[in-house]
Amino acid sequence: MVHDNQKPVYRLPAEWEPQWGVMLTWPHEDTDWAYCLKEITDTYLQLADAITRHGHLLVVEPADGYAQRLLAKQLSPTQQQMVTYHTCPSDDTWARDHGPITLEGTDGSLRVLDFRFNGWGEKFPAEKDNAINRSLYDAELLPGQYEGYLDFVLEGGSIESDGRGTVFTTSTCLLAPHRNQPLSQEAIERELKKRLCAKRVVWLDHGLLEGDDTDGHIDTIVRTAPDSTLLYVSAGEDGDSQHEDFLRLERQLQELRTMAGEPYRLIALPMPDAIYEEGERLPATYANFLIINGAVIYPTYAQPENDERAREAIAKAFPNHELIGIDARTIIRQHGSIHCLTMGVKKGVRGER
Repeated sequence: MVHDNQKPVYRLPAEWEPQWGVMLTWPHEDTDWAYCLKEITDTYLQLADAITRHGHLLVVEPADGYAQRLLAKQLSPTQQQMVTYHTCPSDDTWARDHGPITLEGTDGSLRVLDFRFNGWGEKFPAEKDNAINRSLYDAELLPGQYEGYLDFVLEGGSIESDGRGTVFTTSTCLLAPHRNQPLSQEAIERELKKRLCAKRVVWLDHGLLEGDDTDGHIDTIVRTAPDSTLLYVSAGEDGDSQHEDFLRLERQLQELRTMAGEPYRLIALPMPDAIYEEGERLPATYANFLIINGAVIYPTYAQPENDERAREAIAKAFPNHELIGIDARTIIRQHGSIHCLTMGVKKGVRGER
């Protein structure tokens, strides 16, 4: 308990901690999904069904009623009551990277951090996406105190928290061109510690998936779990073009220590068999799962043996969670997966502006 004369101490919660719900930015014909809009919409309907069985869903839609009409056919009346809609323009649908990052105080108060999203290093248009968080806050759909950090580029998929002060990230992403240059790695680390209220930052230097537009988001290769556990993508078959780099990632993880000086409990996820579209390898990964209240929604790729091995690995880390597999083969056609499409939203009271 914090006394009235003490300021609360903030931290970035772990994803497995209690949430109000999940944010989705709905796909539409003006996004890169236009050529497979029906297929990705079907995937979103599956996500919405799974999410609303365990918590609330915040849907950002391009026009009034656009997603609501679809979900009215998909969801039960009880599930429909779990959905909140907000009409707002969007460039694309990757809520993990343009959505709000929430800090939690020791007194239960929340800070809603709005970092700059610039299309993963100015690769894609992002002006509309970058305005979503402020629009949600102005509509009183986000709790806590709003803090605008539009002077600093940071995507939610590029960081992973254990809830105890350690933030994991990758040097390939945060040091990539058109993010926060000319800041050095040391300067970026200072900013991360300050703005995310982190005690330390762990930089991983290996494990870049081919076909990854993000320059190597941490949520595609390594994820945190309770009891100092890290789930990571294993090296896969010898001879695979990614094999050596992921072996180096495994060695780096084996050398890591917790803040208490103990080794991490490591759980290996399988490397999916390579999936290609028009000759380009797509960044399929089992690490891109979503943790919600009481469940883990994980990607599958119509590879029965690998899909089952992934389920078993995730079950070791989250033995008390329901495991829900959703086919992510359409999602990876735009170079992401389930976690990339979603952003967790904490429950709290409205803060002072």
